[in-house]
Amino acid sequence: MMQTSMINTPRAAASSAFSVESRNGRPDFELAAALQKVSPQQQAKAQKTATDFEAMFLNSMFSQMTSGLKGEGPFGDTTGTGVWRSMLTEQYSKNFAKAGGVGVATEVYRTLIMQQAKTVRTA
Repeated sequence: MMQTSMINTPRAAASSAFSVESRNGRPDFELAAALQKVSPQQQAKAQKTATDFEAMFLNSMFSQMTSGLKGEGPFGDTTGTGVWRSMLTEQYSKNFAKAGGVGVATEVYRTLIMQQAKTVRTA
């Protein structure tokens, strides 16, 4: 997940600062500039799309992790557990993605914002 840090610009007074996303421990000025070009509605839509994509990715991972389990119980190989297991892994994946996931959503969000910023006309 991206962290936000406060960066002072040379032109800014000592008391004023703006928020810049960081990437790999360093300020991501490229993303900060792109966010200035993209509307808040588009940013929210990109964030939801990125989170949904990560949830889908995690669901696929969790499904593969539990597909070979045999035996009794909730993850066993009984008649009703297949449907129950698929619903459980779907909920797990959504919750993991909302809680920050494994970092897929962060990169997808950055990519979406960068692409949208390139399509915005500057006058």
